[in-house]
Order: sequence, then C-alpha cells, then structure tokens
Amino acid sequence: MDLENIVLRNIEERIKRLRTKQDEEGSWEYGFEGSLLTDSFMILLMNDLEYKNQKVIDGIIDRIINLQHPNGAWKLYEDEKDGNLNATVQAYIALLISKKYTKEHSSMKKAEKFIRENGGIKKTHFMLKMILATHGLIEYPKLFYFPMSYFLLPDKMPLSLFDLSNYARVHLVPMILCINKRFKVKLDDDLNIDHLLETSEVEWFYEERGSFYQFLLEEGKKLASYPLYFHQKGYEKAERFILDRIETNGTFYSYASSTFYMIYALMALGYEATSSVIQNALQGLLSYAADTEAGLHIQNSPSKVWDTALLSYAIQEAGYHISDPIVAKSINYLIKKQQNMNGDWKVHAKNLSPGGWGFSDVNSFIPDNDDTGAVLRALARSALDQNTIHESWLRGVHFLLGLQNDDGGWGAFEKNVTNKWLTFLPIENAKDAIIDPSTADLTGRILEFIGHYTTISNDDPIVKKTVNWLLKNQKSNGSWYGRWGICYIYGTWAAITGLRVVGIPKNHEAIKKAEKWLVSIQNEDGGWGESGLSPVKNKYVPLKYSTPSQTAWAVDTLLSIRNKEDEVIRKGIKFLTTQSELPNKALTYPTGLGLPGQFYIHYHSYNEIYPLLALAHYKNS
Repeated sequence: MDLENIVLRNIEERIKRLRTKQDEEGSWEYGFEGSLLTDSFMILLMNDLEYKNQKVIDGIIDRIINLQHPNGAWKLYEDEKDGNLNATVQAYIALLISKKYTKEHSSMKKAEKFIRENGGIKKTHFMLKMILATHGLIEYPKLFYFPMSYFLLPDKMPLSLFDLSNYARVHLVPMILCINKRFKVKLDDDLNIDHLLETSEVEWFYEERGSFYQFLLEEGKKLASYPLYFHQKGYEKAERFILDRIETNGTFYSYASSTFYMIYALMALGYEATSSVIQNALQGLLSYAADTEAGLHIQNSPSKVWDTALLSYAIQEAGYHISDPIVAKSINYLIKKQQNMNGDWKVHAKNLSPGGWGFSDVNSFIPDNDDTGAVLRALARSALDQNTIHESWLRGVHFLLGLQNDDGGWGAFEKNVTNKWLTFLPIENAKDAIIDPSTADLTGRILEFIGHYTTISNDDPIVKKTVNWLLKNQKSNGSWYGRWGICYIYGTWAAITGLRVVGIPKNHEAIKKAEKWLVSIQNEDGGWGESGLSPVKNKYVPLKYSTPSQTAWAVDTLLSIRNKEDEVIRKGIKFLTTQSELPNKALTYPTGLGLPGQFYIHYHSYNEIYPLLALAHYKNS
C-alpha cells in the first residue's frame, strides 16, 4: 500500500477512536499528568484537614512508589541524569506522612541516601521549602518580613503586584501570608525530617545580591516603616485578593498548586479547617484526581478546553465537515466556554472587553492567549456559517489581538507583563515564572491564526510587528525557544508555520536556517525527539528516541517549506503511522512544560492531536 493510502487509513482509525472517547457534551478529557508536587501536597493536606479517604490516599501513594527508580530517586523525565532532588523530597514526605512507609523501609532508605548525596533539603526549590516550613519541618527565613503595605500600592505602579505574571501572583501572595504569620501545622512528633537536615537553618534566597535586590531592600524598608494601620489594611487587601479569585469549584485561580498555598494562607489568617472556603477548596482538588498507569494523580489543572479545541481543529483539518456530529458537538461545547467576566488581564488592557477562553473546564475568568487562539481555529469554519458563532468568534479575535505586547509578540495571559528587572529576584525560576513575556510558541501560533483565518493583510502593522519579533528572536542555530512545550522543536514549529502563512518565502534566510537545523536533528527512525534537559541547559538536547508529538511538530514545520514527497518528510510520516508500535517510554515522555527543571507535563492528548494534524496537512498538501 502506498504512503497516501496508509495515511488515509491511519487518519480514519484515529477519528474512529476519537468518536468513542468524546463525551456526550462534545468535549474530550485526557490526562494532564504533571510532577509529583501536587500528589505530595495532597497527601499532606488530607492529613492536615483530617480528611480520611483511604482510596484516594492509596491511589496517590501507589503512583508515587511505582515511579521510584532503582537508585531511590524520582525523576521529572525519563532521561534526567540520576534523578530530581525536589521530586524525591516531595515523594519522601508524602510516603512518610501517609504512614504507609516508615523511615526504615528500604525504598525510604534509598531515597534518603539520594537526597543527602544531592545536597539535602537546603538545595530544594523555594516552593517546596515553603510547604516544609508550613509544617514545621524546616524554619522560615530568619528576620524576613514582607511589608504588607505593598498590597496598597496602585495596580499601575511599577513593581506592583500586577507587574508580576498571574501565576507568580497567585503563588506568592499566599506564601507571603504564611511567612509573615510564621504559620505552622502541627504534625505528629515522629513525622520529622531532621535526619535530612545538616543544620536547622536553611538558605531560602540566592546568595547573589545584585543592585536590583538592594534597591528592593531599600524600597521594602520604606514600606515597612509605614504605620501599623497600613500593614493591617495590607493583610485585608491580600485576603481579599485571594477570596476574589476563587473559582466556582473552590480552587484558587483554578490551579491545584496555588490552592494548596491558599488553604495554608487562610489558616494563617485564622480560618478554621472546617470553614466552607477550605472545604470547598479540598473538594475542588479532589475533583482533579485522574487515573494514570502508575496510580492516582492530582492534576494541576485539567486540560479539557485545550484538548477539545485542538482535537476539533485537527479533525476539521483532516477533512471532517462542521456538520459531522464529532465536530458539531465539540463546537457546541466550546462556544459555551467563552468567558464573559473581566479578569486580571483588564489591569493592563483597560479598554478590552472579555471574549477569551481558559485552559480548564472550571476556568471562568482566567483566559489565556494559547487557548483563545486554539478555540478560534476550531470555530473558524462554523463562524462563516452561523451568525451566533460568528459573533463569539469576532469577540474572541478582538480579545486576542488586544493582548499583543508592545514588542510585537504575545505572552501567555496578560499584556506587557514584561518588567525584566523582576527576573532578578533571588529565587529559583524567577526568569521563567515571575513575568509573562512574549514567547515564540505563542507569537508564532497567533501569527499563523491571523494569516490563515482573518482578513488582516500581511502589510498590517499587527502582522509586521509580529514578524519582526519572531525574526529578532531566532536562535543562532536557526531554532526558536518554545516556552510551554519541549522546547526548541516546539518553538520552531510555531514560528515557521506562522511566518510562512503571512508570506515569508521559503528561501528567506531565517526559514532556510531553521529548515537546515530541523533536518539535521532527525533520528534514524524518521522521527524527532528532544529532551526535558533542553530548557534547563538553554540549548537543544536530543532525546535518544523519537516521540509522536515532537515528530509531528517537525513534520508539520517541514510541510510548510518542502514538497510532501521529500524523503525527510516521508520518513517522518511513516514514523507517525507506526505510532502504535512505539515503546511506552516514547508515548509517555512529557513534551509539555510548566517550569524548566521543576514541572513537566505529559499531556495524554498530545499523541492524538499533533500526529493527526501533521497527517492531515500531509494529506492536504
């Protein structure tokens, strides 16, 4: 059978499978499988709130212990060298708190050895130290008090709370409350980690004390000198900040990670564990539980809207009409998920009206540019056909274009949250999480959407600014860095497909450079694979095997530059059509990214979405 027919049959098989997996309401829900952080914190929280659900505890502990490696460590991705210190400490704490494992158990002894050999608790991440401190397992930073008068600063002030990315805000505000109040949950005496501590004092902040840090210190002293009344008002403002951002399911900003910190912050402010706000949050977290091969996992935020939008779009690209029930039902679901509330994005885009989409089913006021673009793609064909969808679509387009940064690119959530000074804060991942700058993956994909689905011309200033941003941010080897996927293949796919659709010719220097790089990293089996080490090293690191999603990104990129009969493309397509024969490690490798070196995501949907998209584009080209 020739390759064309193999591809057609493969597409049909995929769609048939997707029909059986689609929910009655028209959505798809695949697993959003992240690191152990959420599982570990859930075990702690259930213990703290005396919530006895043995089935949930057993399921989470099963997953944790099943993921331990022979050397006693836990990893964030399969080829991580020896293991990950933070993940191993998270696992160790959870196993200890569950009381299913004692310190003397062989698995615990091996984990202890790995932790001690890799620098112990003092080398762990700020976010983990925070949870350890809230349980009295380590001390809070000495002589550290955050001036609460900070919360009274106007939103538009430089270095105000809204100069931080939204995900930094919702994690740091509850952390500040816990630190200032020196809040501690009382654990049983035998649940201590003294044996993992060389000294009771733990270094919380980087030693580097740059000029910006000194400036912050001086400003902090001024704020701290305000009368007590202002600090009290600051506590009230911080509490209000949290309460105003609780989602309909009880979670804080729809993320599990921020919800854990919120619960401890509210307890620090005097809320009882039995209060409705804390109990609702617990139920929200429990609703994020999902089965995985290893056991039960608490997802950080289920990805239903994202999965549904991308699958609907891929199915339509494969030639399935908007009247086909698989498409019609998905459109019906997505339309209902458009947001009508003003969120934090309004601070930097005062004149913009709501109209975006969020990541998860429960997300009602935190739209993001990636999801909005993905849904608009899925709706585009129906918008030509139906007035009500056309109106929703136009509102969404207006919203998306209104969040373009002044530099010409797009960030993930908000507009112009790009104050680079804040990345010098002396905590880990500051440069990855503190601000929300333009990124190649967001910018490239939005450019592709504009070029393909709107009437905006290639000469329009919006397009010109976007193109300039992308060309300026190409890496010297020809690739682009993708912020929310792994990583250089991901960014390059988004950038090139965007640039090509707005008329950048295939013989343009930037395109040729990217093409050469992409072809040079193809694996023997015809696929592509990139390691989770890439974003840590800030350079492309190959994976020793290929993954379906990364191969699909590479093939889709090359289809926009080369003829489909090109041997490089044919080899990539053959790899995608034999996906079912791949080893499990290739199918479960995390190709989504939250925080480099800390939080990686195995999107269970990606093996369905992106290969289908690449095969569809091969068929159509």
